[in-house]
Amino acid sequence: MNETNDKQHAPTGFETFTIDNGIIRVVLLNYGATVVSVEAPDRTGKTANIVAGFSKPEEYLGLHPYFGSVVGRFANRISGAKFELDGEVYQLSLNEKVNQLHGGWEGFDRKIWQVDNASSSSVTFSYLSADGEEGYPGTLRATVKYSLADNNTLLIEYSAETDKPTIVNLTNHSYFNLSGFQDPAILDHTLQIVADSYTVKNETNTSSGEVRKVEGTALDFRVAKQIGEGIEEFGADMGYDHNYVLRDSPPGTQAFDKSKFKAATLKHGLSGRIMNVYTDQPGMQVYTANWWKGEITGAHEIPYIKHGAVALETQAWPDSPNHAKFPSTILRPGEEYRSFTAYEFLVE
Repeated sequence: MNETNDKQHAPTGFETFTIDNGIIRVVLLNYGATVVSVEAPDRTGKTANIVAGFSKPEEYLGLHPYFGSVVGRFANRISGAKFELDGEVYQLSLNEKVNQLHGGWEGFDRKIWQVDNASSSSVTFSYLSADGEEGYPGTLRATVKYSLADNNTLLIEYSAETDKPTIVNLTNHSYFNLSGFQDPAILDHTLQIVADSYTVKNETNTSSGEVRKVEGTALDFRVAKQIGEGIEEFGADMGYDHNYVLRDSPPGTQAFDKSKFKAATLKHGLSGRIMNVYTDQPGMQVYTANWWKGEITGAHEIPYIKHGAVALETQAWPDSPNHAKFPSTILRPGEEYRSFTAYEFLVE
């Protein structure tokens, strides 16, 4: 039975909201439209928070690796922090060496989102991004709706509209450790990814434009295997940090149908927790927290260490605006950007 929505006010003016179906409990924050925690039971019925984050809302103001945030206007990297659209070159803010990462210095993860609607089962956030913000053209209105269903599925629905041609690529940047961080690393988690190919990276860590098969490489997760298997083969990345090709077309507008849109399955054998990921997005960045150094102690009251969690970032292919053959991320006036991602929580 659903509980009454729990709305709390932090000293900073941030607001947290709780959606709860009696089995899964999710806490959301209007700063960054952030997933603060996801409490899920193990096979014995014991619940634990399976995502990295902070216990106090104001802690999200500090530096952190996008814990649970919605990132945008364009998730992942844009090479040279620039792109061309309709014959005009747009220079974006440069916040990662020669690239822009996750929308710039103050992307959507660093914004207070308006709360449009909140109930015991769903919360809808919106943000109005001004023309020129972080270098992007057009005033963009973005909306993110989180819904928790009785089938223990957290559905995230994104939408956006613009008054000028622009580019859009939204995702949620939650980091998962299905042990509830009882095990500080996720090397023994098994992962299966419904993808035959990945986008190859160049020396600046952005897409080279090449799409390559995973067969015969450590990136092959078509059959479930432990994340720790082959993770040391990527010296420069310190682990997995790759975009998997789920499909070669842009996000559609179909309603969520898990029989058509499965992307991955993550399992933790000891606890019995399972998480299925579904999306209509064309790609999924798999990042195994390679640069965590134990310098942040979060809500779990332990230092978050290297390979402490895995992010499964459903999104457009990295650097899509600079590769004509990649699925388009262009949004024009009169059109609507729509996409969804769903996390289904199970136990065996």
